Amino acid sequence: MGDITTMTALWWAVIFSGLYHGINPGMGWPLAVSAALMERKHSALPKALAMLATGHFLAMIGILLPFSLMMFLVQWEVQIRVVAGLLVIAMGLYLLINRRHPKILARVHPARLALWSFIAAMAHGAGLMLVPIFLGICAIGANETGHAAAQTLMNSNVTTAFLVAAVHTLSMTIAGGTIAVVIYLWLGLRFLSKTWFNLDVVWALSLIAVGAFGLYAALLGH
Repeated sequence: MGDITTMTALWWAVIFSGLYHGINPGMGWPLAVSAALMERKHSALPKALAMLATGHFLAMIGILLPFSLMMFLVQWEVQIRVVAGLLVIAMGLYLLINRRHPKILARVHPARLALWSFIAAMAHGAGLMLVPIFLGICAIGANETGHAAAQTLMNSNVTTAFLVAAVHTLSMTIAGGTIAVVIYLWLGLRFLSKTWFNLDVVWALSLIAVGAFGLYAALLGH
């Protein structure tokens, strides 16, 4: 019963982290609004959102897959989760200290939104935020199949990585897309430029919090 409750909580964490990324303008929804307004086509908005989602999904997979391949080493599970938690905390501390954004993230052509989204997610540590949650899900699976062949467990973790990335990206797209549609249809780019808000500090602190949670869970064996 405890494992089921924990698994449910972890999957909700995947969804809520996606919603959080979607709300954060740093993940790109203002660029989708800008692209649609510049092209003056309604179809440009969903196209831009799809490109942002594609880049974000690839970034999530790029981060999660290496950890999924390591998690079949069940005997090193705790150490892997501890290192992952420390890595996420380190990224959060780095972003707190270094507030400058890479110049490549400042301007982007609509046709390169997928590439921009991939780079932005990597630069902001968005994928790292998912790692402690993902490893928690894999750890529960590993306990349930403790005597399974390593290849079977590895395949299961890779599948889980794609599923986590997909659910997370879908949640992000829904949240960011909803904001983008409201601004595009009713408020416009002028409103966006006047009400832009910076979440850099909140983002960095949230990385530290997620990393600390992953570290705590790993050390307690949850």
